[in-house]
Amino acid sequence: MGRNTHPVQFEITQKTRTALTNWIEQANLSGSDYLFKGKTNSKGHISTRQYARIVKSWIAEIGLNPLDYGTHSLRRTKATLIYKRTKNLRAIQLLLGHTKLESTVRYLGIEVDDALELAEQTEV
Repeated sequence: MGRNTHPVQFEITQKTRTALTNWIEQANLSGSDYLFKGKTNSKGHISTRQYARIVKSWIAEIGLNPLDYGTHSLRRTKATLIYKRTKNLRAIQLLLGHTKLESTVRYLGIEVDDALELAEQTEV
């Protein structure tokens, strides 16, 4: 599987927006700066590995088993919850940045019959 090379839009809560605004002001960041700078290269962004370690520590801090959660499982959980509530595959496809609906179906682990029925009801 390849990595996304195009930007994916996402929504953040008002609490998150406020926290990020505070962080940007506190860190004195400009529009061209990375939000979270890496340890080894202060001009670059944090690595995927650094991000995974941060998430792992947050999971442990709230008393959950870090082996049960990760950056990918959190992303997938949000998409799965939205799918279960709405059954809107097209919306999930857009949120995840998938170019093919089949990729979204595979990602969510949806049963084929359910997916086909929903795909027929979803206009693209």
